[in-house]
Amino acid sequence: MSDRYTTLESLLADRYTCRAFRPDPIPRDTIESILQLAQRTPSWCNTQPWHLTITEDATATDRFRKALLSHVEGTPATTDIPFPASYNGVFRERRKECGAALYQAVGVARGDSEATLRQMLRNFELFDAPHVAILTTEADLGVYGAVDCGLYLTSFLLAAQSLGIATAPQAALATYSPFLHEYFSIPAHRQIIAGISFGYPDPDHAANGFRTTRADLAQSVTWHTN
Repeated sequence: MSDRYTTLESLLADRYTCRAFRPDPIPRDTIESILQLAQRTPSWCNTQPWHLTITEDATATDRFRKALLSHVEGTPATTDIPFPASYNGVFRERRKECGAALYQAVGVARGDSEATLRQMLRNFELFDAPHVAILTTEADLGVYGAVDCGLYLTSFLLAAQSLGIATAPQAALATYSPFLHEYFSIPAHRQIIAGISFGYPDPDHAANGFRTTRADLAQSVTWHTN
């Protein structure tokens, strides 16, 4: 195997969703290095539909964090792009496995609704990250614009990983899309895809002590032969 394959393999294997960050901000030039790499993402007809709105410093992030938490309390969820209608079969099993591993890591007992809610709200505290990016797509580009943004999201996560920056891609933030539009003055023709909380990880926090599994290739690939 080539050195480049091994490097990519390492980045993919080591990346995880960070759920506890240190407060230290990331230097602007480091963030720009991530963005420069992510900008190389391929897209349909090279449309490059992605756009990020980023909190550059801790003050801006904390102000947003507090405003978001206040909004979430008692406000119904509303998204720009429909969320999954249901999780069935193996998809339900994988989702449950991930959630159970997280709750076990942070000590949330099965059936403890108060602790479960508290852990869920950590999403809207951005897991204490010093920065957050809101990823949007152009509405007129439809599903494939969103697909291109998914590719961009992966590029961002791996570019950050290569520089020792931890990330948490968060669809949860998109559940309050109207608030994000208003708070960040994001125009209506830009649809909210997800948020990305990022910063230096807190390696000692229990939430960062578990990893998700991946299905065997046999579950994801069908080989067609004569």
